Formats: sequence, structure tokens, C-alpha cells
Amino acid sequence: MNTTKEKQQNQHDVQNREKLVEVKNIKKYFPIKGGFLKRTVAHVKAVDDITFDVYKGETLGIVGESGSGKSTLGRMILRLLDSTEGEIRFDGQEITNISQRKMRNLRKEMQTIFQDPYASLNPRMSVGEIIEEPMVVQKLMSKNEREKRVINLLETVGLNESARNKYPHEFSGGQRQRIGIARALSTRPKLIIGDEPVSALDVSVQSQVLNLMEDLQDEYGLTYIFIAHDLSVVKHISDRVAVMYLGKLAEIAPKESIYKKPLHPYTQALISAVPTTNVEEEKERVVLEGDLPSPSNPPSGCPFHTRCPEAHERCKIERPQLTNMGGGHYVACHLYTEPEPKIAENAEQD
Repeated sequence: MNTTKEKQQNQHDVQNREKLVEVKNIKKYFPIKGGFLKRTVAHVKAVDDITFDVYKGETLGIVGESGSGKSTLGRMILRLLDSTEGEIRFDGQEITNISQRKMRNLRKEMQTIFQDPYASLNPRMSVGEIIEEPMVVQKLMSKNEREKRVINLLETVGLNESARNKYPHEFSGGQRQRIGIARALSTRPKLIIGDEPVSALDVSVQSQVLNLMEDLQDEYGLTYIFIAHDLSVVKHISDRVAVMYLGKLAEIAPKESIYKKPLHPYTQALISAVPTTNVEEEKERVVLEGDLPSPSNPPSGCPFHTRCPEAHERCKIERPQLTNMGGGHYVACHLYTEPEPKIAENAEQD
């Protein structure tokens, strides 16, 4: 498992690493049909113009409220959903518009760990068959080699060889998630996207699964995109953290930077809600008023201005862009940008 010193070094060196995933101006709009003819009358803007990179060997945590678009973004990177606009590159290859046949060949290099360890495993298949299935689909190795790999993977995730002949209902939630992790590792992927992979587990089991994921990252050189709403979990495993709000990036920064000095008012509110065991630590709770606006009718300007305690007139009309605050810390907030100069109205003086 990574030590604190190694994690800190990880964060400082990340910008010098090779990019594994590049997301550029990606959008995903879902049409809303209405009327007798079922015409498109509006769109749900689940992901709206997002750009970021993921570096080889790092863990990028993506956080936000339910409805912020983080799970949709993960599915788009895996090409389980097609994008409306924008570009996604994986290991230098543009994958946004490639055929399903070519994408199928790439899927062995990108896998996912699902949120629900009960629904994600086929109850009619044995554990061995579940783990072996991705290798069969990708036509990897011989039957004997696949059987040996299944046994090795079970031991890697802390389960006995005898587990391969059992069925999912014979295991606890934590054990099922270990089976899901073994399945994700079966094709030797470069990238694993975890979509709330520990949220359905007890707290004690969560830490075991997170520690296992960190150990596997060191052993196999994995890159993680870790999607969650629990910031304490994200803090434990991530090197960098991206904060999403209403389909847009509010802030992205190294873990230490974003937890010690969050800049965006939305991030500050999220961080203030994280429980602490330090009784001497004084933390002022930032309470947000109102509900998350509908992604089918987002506010103009900054999407957060309807709930932001720092909002002013500019926030209502002008959308903030991600601004580099140094040290790999980016924030989309007008509190950190100067207004653009206005064009002179009396053009006749020119």
C-alpha cells in the first residue's frame, strides 16, 4: 500500500507522467421528447463541456452530488455511452468515434467495478465462470491458462481457490466486491473505473476493499478513476480530485491542495460536511440552501450561483472557465478571475 510520503511524491510528479486518458470538451445531452409527435423539446445536459486528463499510475477521484453527471462521465470514457460532442483519447488513441468492433478490442484495457456487488454478479454463474468470462469474450489464453489465472486472481483479492466453484449468493457483500475486482483484473487492464465501488459496503469492509485496491495498483501499475460521493473515501485513495456540479467541473486539484484549501464555494461546502475524529479541529459547516437545479433547465452563467453564498451579478450571466491557480489547482469561479474589458461604445472615436 502507498505510504503517505509516496502519495505526496505521487501528487508532485503526476504532471510529468504520460497521459492515459484525455477528455476534451466532452458533452452528453439526453433528448426529452414531448407532444403528440414525440419531438425533442429539450435536453438533459448530464455532462456539459468537460476537459481533464488522467495520468498513468494515478487515481483521479470524481465527486459530486447525485445528478452531477459523474457516473455518466465514467460510462462515456468506457464508451458504454456515446458522447454528444467532444473527444476522448485513451493511451493516445481517439476512441470517441471508432467502431464498436475496434472498441471491443480496447475493452480488455479498460474495465469497471460496479456499485452494487449483488446486482453486478450473475447468480446463475459460478465465481470461476464470472471471472473467466471477460477472458473468454476477448479470446485470451487457453482454457488451462484461464483456469490458472482465475485461481491466481482469487488468491490476489484474498479469496480461496475453492471459491471458484461456489455461487455469488454464498458470499458477503465485501467478498462479492472482491470477486468483482478479480473480474476487472482478469484481462490485465490499464484503466479501472470504479463507480461508487464501496458505497454499498459496511464501513469496516470499505477500508479493506480500498486497501486492496491500493495494493493492486502498486502491484499491477493500474490507473483508477474513482467515482464517489463520499469525500472521506475519495481522500483515502485519490491522488487528485475533480469536483463536478450539474454536469460541469467546478474544481480539480491534487488531493492535499483541495482538502487543505478548497477554492470553489461548492467544494468548500462539501469539505465542511466531511466528519472528523479530531475534536480539536475547528470546522465551520457551510450549509447550502436549495436543491440541485434540473440539468434539463440549468441556470444561466455559473451553474452554482443559485445556491452560492458568494454569488454576484456577474455569476448570473457569465459562465466561469477553469482557471489555473498554480500547482495543478484549477477552479471555475469568478472569485478568482478578472472581468474581461468592455469594448468602447463610442466607435466613432476610432
